[in-house]
Amino acid sequence: MELHRRQDQSLSERKGQKRKLEDELQISVAPPTADDWKALLAEVSEQVSVLESTFTWNEADRAAAKRATHALADLAKNEEVVNVIVDGGAIPALVKHLQAPPLNDTVQKPLPFEHEVEKGSAFALGLLAVKQEHQQLIVDSGALTHLVDLLKRHKNGLTSRAINSLIRRAADAITNLAHENSSIKTRVRMEGGIPPLVHLLEFPDTKVQRAAAGALRTLAFKNDENKNQIVECNALRTLILMLRSEDAAIHYEAVGVIGNLVHSSPNIKKEVLLAGALQPVIGLLSSCCSESQREAALLLGQFAATDSDCKVHIVQRGAVRPLIEMLQSPDVQLREMSAFALGRLAQDTHNQAGIAHNGGLVPLLKLLDSKNGSLQHNAAFALYGLADNEDNVSDFIRVGGVQRLQDGEFIVQATKDCVAKTLKRLEEKIHGRVLNHLLYLMRVSEKGFQRRVALALAHLCSADDQRRIFIDHHGLDLLIGLFGSSSSKQQLDGAVALCKLANKASTLSPVDAAPPSPTPQVYLGEQYVNSATLSDVTFLVEGKRFYAHRICLLASSDAFRAMFDGGYREKDARDIEIPNIKWEVFELMMRFIYTGSVDVTLDIAQDLLGAADQYLLEGLKRLCEYTIAQDISLENVSSMYELSEAFNAISLRHACILFILEQFDKLSARPGHSLLIQRIIPEIRNYFVKALTKANSHNNRL
Repeated sequence: MELHRRQDQSLSERKGQKRKLEDELQISVAPPTADDWKALLAEVSEQVSVLESTFTWNEADRAAAKRATHALADLAKNEEVVNVIVDGGAIPALVKHLQAPPLNDTVQKPLPFEHEVEKGSAFALGLLAVKQEHQQLIVDSGALTHLVDLLKRHKNGLTSRAINSLIRRAADAITNLAHENSSIKTRVRMEGGIPPLVHLLEFPDTKVQRAAAGALRTLAFKNDENKNQIVECNALRTLILMLRSEDAAIHYEAVGVIGNLVHSSPNIKKEVLLAGALQPVIGLLSSCCSESQREAALLLGQFAATDSDCKVHIVQRGAVRPLIEMLQSPDVQLREMSAFALGRLAQDTHNQAGIAHNGGLVPLLKLLDSKNGSLQHNAAFALYGLADNEDNVSDFIRVGGVQRLQDGEFIVQATKDCVAKTLKRLEEKIHGRVLNHLLYLMRVSEKGFQRRVALALAHLCSADDQRRIFIDHHGLDLLIGLFGSSSSKQQLDGAVALCKLANKASTLSPVDAAPPSPTPQVYLGEQYVNSATLSDVTFLVEGKRFYAHRICLLASSDAFRAMFDGGYREKDARDIEIPNIKWEVFELMMRFIYTGSVDVTLDIAQDLLGAADQYLLEGLKRLCEYTIAQDISLENVSSMYELSEAFNAISLRHACILFILEQFDKLSARPGHSLLIQRIIPEIRNYFVKALTKANSHNNRL
């Protein structure tokens, strides 16, 4: 993340440098049309010819050379024509004028346009270097040696506005030449460019200081040898003083240089901290310059990367509050960098509590809604750190953090993984004193908070604690109460939480597992189904005879036992008429009685369920319920629930309840949904009381 951020910043700075140069000359630029190309080529050739023929101290030549450098710079501001300028031979001509013409006895004093032509050449070359493909050509033409010499132009003890401007243009040109070009960064060092740039950090002119710092910032990025030489030249002392400057542009460049120096360089980071950078960097968090704030936050994140003591010191010195304030800035990059820094700081236990206590949770959670992937991930990482402290769990729940983590739409997989780990981390905290505290809050807090606690615990608590939370401490009532809310979101949250509870409970002890089948000894077997052999009773179904055996029927159900052992007329009858049952239904029912199993198809399942209920065949009833439950849909769930009530089909009823909870969002858009929910609420309560009690009892036995 840091690497990409620094590259982006470098690109932004480079383009910003070009804009700055344009603004200073206040020259408007218009893109050329097709008709302008010939004129443009002629113009470039003319200016190059002027430069090639005016390398003297003659006043007219110097004036012409100055005008030529400015004309080429003016053209170079339009990137569409830069290639034409380069192809026209401008680079060698401009490089030649980076140095003053040779002096002789005839040259008059004061020297005409002294420093002006060199400044114009450096400016134009800096603009041409904005295109990366031209950087090497400029360097190969010998520009670096001359640019480094220009950095030292003040060493004769003279200073003037012209000299200051010249030095600044030279530093800017080096910045653009070295941008994202590792070989040129190294060449600058080999040409001796770093020591004069470090020296210029103390130059009286602030614009020169800024330009020198900007060049060092670029040279330090991803170049360890350059970093080391910058530090060896004693730049840290001055850079840290610059951090305290009242000039925003000064401290912005200084913090950028330090940031690139410490990036991936732990030894330099230690030197920077020992040199006293920490407090002034923290001070920049409150700067009026958003760029300095951003760089300071990024740098604090780098300081906090591996050193746990430094994490604590950063917080102790007052960084948390301004970082939290930055989370709410309209500047996306400020929010991103402050979240990054807080994420690093949040890897310390005490810092975690401090960040949450100072109000960091809510703005971090809001950032999860961002459409910026980096910003979203930085916030998620910070929240992952905060979730590691038991003291923060109730705060997460109080501000709706668990719901936000669950409901968020996350852009990259790494963020999704981070959020999943955060929820897992919170889940691991729900025991002991944390759970006791939450149960206390669920009892004494205002209703909205009580419901948030119940919702969070439904997702996070262990199955071992479900009965204690939702039965003993009435958490179930809070969840079911959400169905009476006027908010469809709260109703959905309640349904999702109840689904989670049901899933946890069923993993330990399925509530509606089929009862044990009759013992194998009472099965007569397939060969006796509708067999006259040893038959002692005959049923008449739709006018057809079905041969049966009393001993098998007596062992199968209480209904047949009452029929044959009680005072009913069927007790001694040889032929018993069975009304209102189809032959295929009766035949399947009897096959189940004789064999203990039967394939129940959907087309006959409902009729067979009625017969099984009538004859108290619980095993067959369950088979029918399971088959019917596979056909539950949004369109028929209401009628399926009515069917379960008609035949006291508990498993089917529970399947309908779970389907309604699972599909709550889709069902809520259908007519009659609210009436259906209100109708089943008592059964929802009964289901969960039974489920949570059984699950807890089962676990206790284990």
